[in-house]
Amino acid sequence: MSLLFKGLRSIDSKGLSGPKDFLFTEGILTQDFDYALTSKAKTIDASGWMLSEGWVDLKCGLGEPGFEYKETIASLADSLLSSGFAAAVIQPNTHPTVQSKGEVEFILNRAKNFTPEFIIQGAVTINTAGEDLTEMLDMHMQSGVKIFGEGVKPLSNGDRFMKVNQYLQKFDGVLFDHSYDPLLSLFGQMHEGENSTRLGMKGIPSLAEFSAIQRNIEIVRYTGGKVHFQTVSTKESVALIRTAKADGLKVTADVSIYQLIFKDGDLMDFDPNLKVKPPFRGNSDREALIEGLNDGTIDALVSNHQPEDFDSKFMEFDLANFGMAGLQTFLPALVILEREIGWELLINKITSGPKSIIPQGVPNSWTIFDPQQIWNYNHDSNKSLSSNNPWFGSELTGQVKFVVQKGQLIQVNA
Repeated sequence: MSLLFKGLRSIDSKGLSGPKDFLFTEGILTQDFDYALTSKAKTIDASGWMLSEGWVDLKCGLGEPGFEYKETIASLADSLLSSGFAAAVIQPNTHPTVQSKGEVEFILNRAKNFTPEFIIQGAVTINTAGEDLTEMLDMHMQSGVKIFGEGVKPLSNGDRFMKVNQYLQKFDGVLFDHSYDPLLSLFGQMHEGENSTRLGMKGIPSLAEFSAIQRNIEIVRYTGGKVHFQTVSTKESVALIRTAKADGLKVTADVSIYQLIFKDGDLMDFDPNLKVKPPFRGNSDREALIEGLNDGTIDALVSNHQPEDFDSKFMEFDLANFGMAGLQTFLPALVILEREIGWELLINKITSGPKSIIPQGVPNSWTIFDPQQIWNYNHDSNKSLSSNNPWFGSELTGQVKFVVQKGQLIQVNA
């Protein structure tokens, strides 16, 4: 069936254009068409809607296998689809860990039934324990994996970090790392600062992230290779990565979108949904992160979707698991940030930015969304098996309407 979108505005890193009419027919969405072809097409009033390339998420947690009660492959695919994402890098922290051809193929075989592209991140140490290395070359040769890392854990062993970086250069692989010193972060619950002192909670100092990124940059300087720093959160980290890029090192970085929405002062009510890692920092850190987005130091925005079941999250703050389910609230967060950052830059950081980091191609796709649509984020609209998000039960603004993925036009939210 052909579908004519009337009055749709398109947006990319060059700016916003339109409104124009777009026709979807024979698996293609185009603005170059003969209106004679639209006589039998269904017409959609897309006034106020926006069109961009399909979005790419570089950090997404999965439960299956082992933790299916948190998120299955099917529920994650549904969440990605509903949230406008055409592809996502899937972390290896399942049970068993994604550390061999068998685990990779298990996920890919199930994911091929869905339109969002699952890009596997293979673990670099067995069970992400930080010691014995996995068979990275075999995962690459047998299953095409090019992205490796420890997922939610840092690769904190300097010797392993160096060796992995050397091995991955054999096939132009990329090391993804959430760099922080786990010992400096030990027992920490939130950002170390005035607010952690007021609340009487053990803090996670900025030094834990800064010192790890500093060390890892020097290892890259020594070994070469490509390293992508995930979910940076401090102004010191941004400065280090900016200098490393200026020095010609092949380093990139991303930031969790919610890191730009919340600050450590928002934890005064002990909401366990706001317990995340890295923790929310202070205002000066937030300003540095936005500056890093503007000047290209930070290449991408990520959802850092970490689904957690009710029993793991809804308890005393210091006992609750870290993590936030972040896919369906991603567009509402973009709508909030657009006032300060602008659509052009935001869309760049979820399309061409992440695509430049992924060492494999992503199929052509499109996301059509209404930045003014008001909807309720609740049990009826939730696509994930988890609901660990501070906005759950709230009225939000911004909703994806259609996606074009793998030649299919899919209406995702009526």
